[in-house]
Amino acid sequence: MQCIIPVRLTIFCVGFIVAGFAQAAEPLPLVVDVEPQPLKAHVARIAQALQLLGSPLSADQQAALTAAAAEANAVRAVTSIQKILDPLCLVGVNINPESRVKVEIGPASPQLVQQGWRVFLVKVHNEAGVTAPLAVSSPNAVSFMRTSRSASRPEQNITAQDVENRWLELSLSKQAPLNANLSGLPLEYAIVELYSRDVGKREAKLAFDVGQGTQDLGFRNEANILFDCKRAVVVRLDVIDDDGAPTTGQFIFRDLQKRVHPARMRRFAPDLYFHDQVYRAHGETILLPPGKFEVVYTRGPEYRILTKEITVPDAAEHQESFRLQRWIKLTDYAWFSGDHHVHAAGCKHYEAPAEGVLPEHMMRHIQGEDLNVGCVLSWGPCWYFQKQFFEGKTHASSSPLNLMRYDVEVSGFPSSHCGHLCLLRLKEDDYPRTTVLEEWPSWNLPILQWGQKQGGIVGYSHSGWGLKVNATSLPTYEMPPFDGIGANEYVVDTVHGACDFISAVDTPFVWEMNIWYHTLNCGMTTRISGETDFPCIYGDRVGLGRAYVKLPPNEKLDFDRWADGIRDGRSYCSDGLTHLFDFTVDGLGVGEKQGAGRPSVLPTAKGKSLPIKVRAAALLAETPKEEIRKLPLDQKPYWHVERARIGDTRTVPVELIVNGVAVESKPILCDGSVQEVAFDFVPTQSSWIAVRVFAAAHTNPVFVEVDGQPIRASKKSAQWCLDAVDVCHKQKFIKVRTAEQPAAEAAYETARQAYRRILVEATVD
Repeated sequence: MQCIIPVRLTIFCVGFIVAGFAQAAEPLPLVVDVEPQPLKAHVARIAQALQLLGSPLSADQQAALTAAAAEANAVRAVTSIQKILDPLCLVGVNINPESRVKVEIGPASPQLVQQGWRVFLVKVHNEAGVTAPLAVSSPNAVSFMRTSRSASRPEQNITAQDVENRWLELSLSKQAPLNANLSGLPLEYAIVELYSRDVGKREAKLAFDVGQGTQDLGFRNEANILFDCKRAVVVRLDVIDDDGAPTTGQFIFRDLQKRVHPARMRRFAPDLYFHDQVYRAHGETILLPPGKFEVVYTRGPEYRILTKEITVPDAAEHQESFRLQRWIKLTDYAWFSGDHHVHAAGCKHYEAPAEGVLPEHMMRHIQGEDLNVGCVLSWGPCWYFQKQFFEGKTHASSSPLNLMRYDVEVSGFPSSHCGHLCLLRLKEDDYPRTTVLEEWPSWNLPILQWGQKQGGIVGYSHSGWGLKVNATSLPTYEMPPFDGIGANEYVVDTVHGACDFISAVDTPFVWEMNIWYHTLNCGMTTRISGETDFPCIYGDRVGLGRAYVKLPPNEKLDFDRWADGIRDGRSYCSDGLTHLFDFTVDGLGVGEKQGAGRPSVLPTAKGKSLPIKVRAAALLAETPKEEIRKLPLDQKPYWHVERARIGDTRTVPVELIVNGVAVESKPILCDGSVQEVAFDFVPTQSSWIAVRVFAAAHTNPVFVEVDGQPIRASKKSAQWCLDAVDVCHKQKFIKVRTAEQPAAEAAYETARQAYRRILVEATVD
């Protein structure tokens, strides 16, 4: 399969099932001889599929369906389900015992909307127990043309009458949670999606079958339906930033039945089918049917989420204005946000990706979420197409406050089993003497060293995968299996100074932090950075996980300086709703140098009291979001300020972390205000010091060297790291190519020797 790359933006207005709105048609026949348990499971999936398509059942319909599912009497349960769903059926399909298909018109009102999609149910009475796919076709349907190099060739010799008659597009939804084939149950429902090119009255012939030769005689498998296609309205949007300047915003349009517009199911990039939201710049338009809409609008986590009701008149054009509102602006403090793990291909972008979306599409998402820096990483899927956009510099579509750069994730490469890598700020994206990705090294250290040699900033992606532990607090001395694609070989690479950062926010907090804490206790200096892995781990939006980097005051945003901040640890990770900035220990800012020293290294004397300061700000709703804070730590969202809420208050604890242990905490009110938090700490040994809000935000450390001694904070951590090298070796080495094994074995042994030496030098916990 080939994915589609449109060269122009086409927007589709959408409508869906009209709750309680029925035409004067006979009710569809009831089917009674059905076992209730599989039917209840099936209709639950139908309800879930409608939700995913942006066309949820109404609250009353869902409540009635829930009650029917709880009904113990089999006949009443089966009958109740049909009375709820049958009014939403455009047609009923009967498959007789000989597998012949017959169709009758259902009670749902056949209303469509111009240049939009609507969803209807199809009732299937399957007397034959057929398990083949149900198919729908129409002579009024057109091949839905997408302007693309990979689009199908248009039909030849199309007449004017063909163009007039082919006003419709239709398909049966068969994506998860639905099944592609019929189940064989005597009764089930399908979902049909209909698109109208035109406005006004239009007739369409819909034909159903379950395979060649199953059509009933006398055209009884067809239904001729007269549709009323309502006119769409061109709605022009004024999008104004908090400071009064034109900008790009994020919008979710829902009608009174909570149906999402435009239709998710047939969107073109930059509008993505797996989003409720769309992104629009000031002056751009969207097509909507006449009616009332609730619009939810914002622009990333530093903005408040606002709601506005609009009424779209029955007119050719309409205009609406939206003024965005910030709760914090970190650039005023010289802190700039970034997400260094975003993809333009693979995962949710397309079911079978071959190319992916274009730079201008990704740029719109970066701007719409107010990301100052977005790194679009080419990886295994679509590698040969997407790598054409790598230039070794920021993309030309970047703006002064929104930079985009193409770089590399080593995923789908031979070394992927050792953990996926983020390679940022590369000058060259092909490993030396390779022409295809299969020729790259089969372990990570040489790749990391190659990236650093050309001035790159390199580290691990989605670090927690493969590092699962059962603990819910830190530190833990459980040994993870090292069987995933996170920061697994990191325990070796950090000893060689070849890993600038490990990524956080997009895997469970304890899994990510635990290995990092242990290596810091051994004197390693790898930093952490925030990412989303959009749209693979998080498809919600780019920038859900963020790194904030401080740049010199009054200096314009520059990618090289921003990347240097990731390497030097002049940064913190965050869910975007929680901020810990301007962190200092005895006046030394995180990532800053004292004189000609190393970044974040503070020389001090034993027994000296160190004043510690940080500016903290967070935003929590008045009412707790139980659906988030009651989730286990290994379920998304992995980082969220709601997880740190103290009881039912609007406060969270800011914790002082010394050598991986929370030694003190102070609460802050999460009302969006910036608050000064101060601690004092007297070190008795060389230590690393950081500040965190558990599972919401974490600073990088300041390394306090007491009387010139290196950090050797924990014998337990040193032993853990030593054991971890062996566990990692056992898991990964079998997949390292034979020719590369001697070098890899030597690198692992160097790491073992380092941890053995540190174990001797380390203090007792």
